[in-house]
Amino acid sequence: MKDKTAERGTRTGFTTGACAAAAARAAVLGLASGAVPAEIESLLPNGTRVRFDVHDGRCDGQQAHAMVIKFAGDDPDCTDGAHLTVDLRLLPGQAGTVAYVAGDGVGTVTMKGLGLEVGGPAINPVPRRNIADNLREAAPQLLLEHGIEVTISVPDGQVMAKKTTNARLGILGGISILGTTGIVKPYSTAAWRASVVQGVQVAATAGHNLVALTTGGRTETFAMATLRAERPELPSACFVQMGDFLRYALDEAAAQGIGLVVLAVMVGKLTKIAQGETITHANRSEVDTDLVAEIARRIGATAEDCAAIAAAETARFGAELMVERGLGDAFHHALAQAAIDTLTAPERYGRAFQLRVIVTDFEGKQVADVLSPPGLPRAAPAAGRTSIDHILDTD
Repeated sequence: MKDKTAERGTRTGFTTGACAAAAARAAVLGLASGAVPAEIESLLPNGTRVRFDVHDGRCDGQQAHAMVIKFAGDDPDCTDGAHLTVDLRLLPGQAGTVAYVAGDGVGTVTMKGLGLEVGGPAINPVPRRNIADNLREAAPQLLLEHGIEVTISVPDGQVMAKKTTNARLGILGGISILGTTGIVKPYSTAAWRASVVQGVQVAATAGHNLVALTTGGRTETFAMATLRAERPELPSACFVQMGDFLRYALDEAAAQGIGLVVLAVMVGKLTKIAQGETITHANRSEVDTDLVAEIARRIGATAEDCAAIAAAETARFGAELMVERGLGDAFHHALAQAAIDTLTAPERYGRAFQLRVIVTDFEGKQVADVLSPPGLPRAAPAAGRTSIDHILDTD
């Protein structure tokens, strides 16, 4: 699991979802064969395969138990070292069913706006699919005959959750099981911020006068599909996963004189950008739902809906409510325009570059595409200390 040869500060790790999927795969092999393996090669959501050590494996004819210890790499993650524990139980007569239960230390959803069923376990959709994929791949015959109940537990998960925003989001009783690729990148380290700057510098040399900045795997997939449909020749070098470090990426884009910056975002990060945050990590700032409510008011939402949006804990709640009301397109367009207005204000980036904001919903569908006026011509970047030096010096 651990890349011991990687330079400290750049080591990647594995998400809670990936670790839970590996434990589930080991446990289902126990159900199928009678023995839980001590090591397992598990399928990650991004399609790669990684070997995990398995602990505390045991099984009988109807149930199995396995645990994987999470390694978070060099990301300062409160779940580093967590024991992702899975208990499987056969569901006779329910062939193909995979049901999920929150065990001790895994949160329960109590509010709308997270894309999960209220009252259900805080296990996100991608980890659910990844767990099911591993179960079906490892024990296909078993799933043809039975269903499986998957209970995920994390000892001390309640303590870990206090270091997250889960309670504010209505996730109570423990942590969330997360991850869209299965890989944790050290977004919070100086080394990762430096890699974002380097990515923008590489994009500047690619000859397309464009950089597409994304917040993660889903938005990068969306950006590549959207932009390559228009310009098939765009190389991967033009796409940079900036994570939460918008400011560093935009500073470098301006310094390099890149003409068009494309931001591919989802509604939560988009709201933070519109409210003026350029370091968008969840622990750095909260989503301003009053701003979300004001955007809704501008497009004609009722006073009652605006009040509900302002009282919510997530921007997603407001976005989904506006979609329900038939105002989704207008809402996302107005929010994207607000983000452009914020970033192109004279005291920020002005017209250092042209800015395009493309917004995807949680299903990967484009819901907004807004373009600023063209940037103004700029002089060539001045020689001197690079942005990377500055990042590394000040961390």
